[in-house]
Amino acid sequence: MRAPSKRSAVIASSVVLVAAFAWTLTRSKQQAGTVTSKKTPLAAAAPARNPENKLSDSDNDGFPDFAELRTFEDRESFRRWFTSIAEAQFYHLSDQWKKDQRDCAGLVRFAIREALRRHDRTWFQKMGPGYDSVAHDVAGFDLDNNQLGEKIFRAESGSFQESDLRDGRFTEFADARTLKNFNTVFIGRDRRQAQPGDLLFFYQPWVQKFPYHVMVFLGAPRVAANGERDWVVYHTGSTATDDGAVKKVELSVLDQHPDPRWRPIESNRNFLGFYRLKTLQ
Repeated sequence: MRAPSKRSAVIASSVVLVAAFAWTLTRSKQQAGTVTSKKTPLAAAAPARNPENKLSDSDNDGFPDFAELRTFEDRESFRRWFTSIAEAQFYHLSDQWKKDQRDCAGLVRFAIREALRRHDRTWFQKMGPGYDSVAHDVAGFDLDNNQLGEKIFRAESGSFQESDLRDGRFTEFADARTLKNFNTVFIGRDRRQAQPGDLLFFYQPWVQKFPYHVMVFLGAPRVAANGERDWVVYHTGSTATDDGAVKKVELSVLDQHPDPRWRPIESNRNFLGFYRLKTLQ
């Protein structure tokens, strides 16, 4: 066999160089594609850093947006559960409502919490007799699965900051004054402006320990309805001699209360008016 000529060798060398260059270029593109594909998951995760997904307070009311009931359906469901649970305590106190929490503000806290839970068979069994399914569960907020836990009541003024979750600005306990000042907004003193689930507040300065008193506005009651739409339910508060009791009465009856300081009328300075939970705004 004849040995390759010089020219043949040069041509062969050129072919080898071209092939090597082509292979190197292809390999570089493949590596670049590999690096890009490795970065793709990070790009997909970017929405988690979007400000819309952070703990924000778009209306500056002190509550994070995730804790507010953002849809009409959720607000209506909450109102029905809240008023139903509060009214039910007049007929039979639930064992789930702790005895040391039974006062006017305690009724509000208890009914709010239970309204925000999932109302499954276990819930009905725990609550005791006298409860029916009155609405869909609140879809946008689950008390047992959220970033606030059961500390859903604001204890200080100001807009919401992420540090509030660890700095004690939210609490499980809220007395009537705290409910009024930090968890509700003033609606008015005219009962025609009230909606079911709104709160009525009274201020009785001669009561040194707890001068504020709160009631839940039911509107039309679920039980023993008589066609009137001005019913309220409230706990009288405990004293040194008794544990108090839950009362259910029409505002028109309270208008004639023997003590004028307890009449829910506009001319009574001790009646502060109707307030709405901020989470319903």
